[in-house]
Amino acid sequence: MTELPISFDLIADRNAAHREALEDDYAALGRKLARAGIDIDAVKAKVAGFSVAVPSWGAGRGGTRFAKFPIPGEPTNIHEKLEDCAVIQQLGRTTPRVSPHFPWDKVSDYKALREEAAALGLGFDAVNSNTFQDQPGQAHTYANGSLAAQDAATRQQAVDHNIECIEIGRQLGSTDLTVWVGDGTNFPGQQDLGRSLDRYLEAAAKIYAALPDDWRMLLEHKMFEPAFYSTVISDWGSSILAAQELGPKAKCLVDLGHHAPNVNIEQIVARLHRFGKLGGFHFNDSKYGDDDLDSGSINPHQLFLVFNELAEAELNPRDGFNPSYMIDQSHNVTDPIESMLSSAETITQCYAKAALVDRAALHAAQEANDTMMAFQALRRAYNTDVAPILAMARMEAGGAIDALEAYRLSQYRSRKAQERKAVGLGAGIV
Repeated sequence: MTELPISFDLIADRNAAHREALEDDYAALGRKLARAGIDIDAVKAKVAGFSVAVPSWGAGRGGTRFAKFPIPGEPTNIHEKLEDCAVIQQLGRTTPRVSPHFPWDKVSDYKALREEAAALGLGFDAVNSNTFQDQPGQAHTYANGSLAAQDAATRQQAVDHNIECIEIGRQLGSTDLTVWVGDGTNFPGQQDLGRSLDRYLEAAAKIYAALPDDWRMLLEHKMFEPAFYSTVISDWGSSILAAQELGPKAKCLVDLGHHAPNVNIEQIVARLHRFGKLGGFHFNDSKYGDDDLDSGSINPHQLFLVFNELAEAELNPRDGFNPSYMIDQSHNVTDPIESMLSSAETITQCYAKAALVDRAALHAAQEANDTMMAFQALRRAYNTDVAPILAMARMEAGGAIDALEAYRLSQYRSRKAQERKAVGLGAGIV
């Protein structure tokens, strides 16, 4: 392994300063949990085994439809993105995989890229295709759609790109292809709503046929944007119907921001699991729509309830239950490394809290129609401060007890600002 971005001595020094307090907090929490019959070390072991991927594009500053305000030291290519993702993994110890996006992350030698990532302590997660944005030299525009476009040549171009992504993913060690299309309409009557879905399914079937035996095709739905009147795969119903038609390797991916306000996302999780189609998650948060805010920044309780359903799913697994977890955020006003460190911790906290739920008490209350006690079984777990468990797991894995503190003290961002070329002004997330 090559030298990692953050000094091991810095991490060790700051951990030494915090260790006594952490051990005291961990012991106190352990005694509290023991009174409820919970072994804190067993929970810590579950936390140590949990992981969530980070997106390569998330290492850069995001943008709105109107503007992007870059910060010094942002990454400008996949190599610099991997270096930033290595910082997140080195300090937080829960993000060992990177999800790349093509053609944004295209290189000439993917074997070398895989070796480069491995030297930084990273692997690759799902590969993401891009058929929502025209590229230089592209033969056909995606302005009127991609997999659902009326033009057959455009649809084939989108199919070919997705198959190319599968081949890239094979070289990188990935086993998932995430497919999201922005296809839809902005005016009533613009397209035949039934035929557009037929075209999508026909094109998606060609991609599905190219999947290796051990791969999955994760279908991502989104209620709106960039199409504001109708979207071809707009909700979990459209997604699961498409996945069922395509076949067993097609699963549904749930982005927490891709729903109408107040939608019960945890119920969607339960429904998708019931039919064996829960493929994974893109974690973020929202106030209005697809805001792509930091995970848990608005509604951490909802995130906990999602993990509660996942804990139930583990007790009652369906064939192929192996959800993929990834952060998918737009860091418009923060340092992206700090946001992803914070989000990874919040996601892991909710996972740990779901592991504390007294399932026997919850199920007994549910069967007895004891609403208050069922709710309290969840509330007790949610109200537990699991920070000492996460910090102890991080420290034992070689990470930082206080990851944000260590990151800031490292002055990593200012160092990269001196080494990297500046990112230009613009719009969007790249």
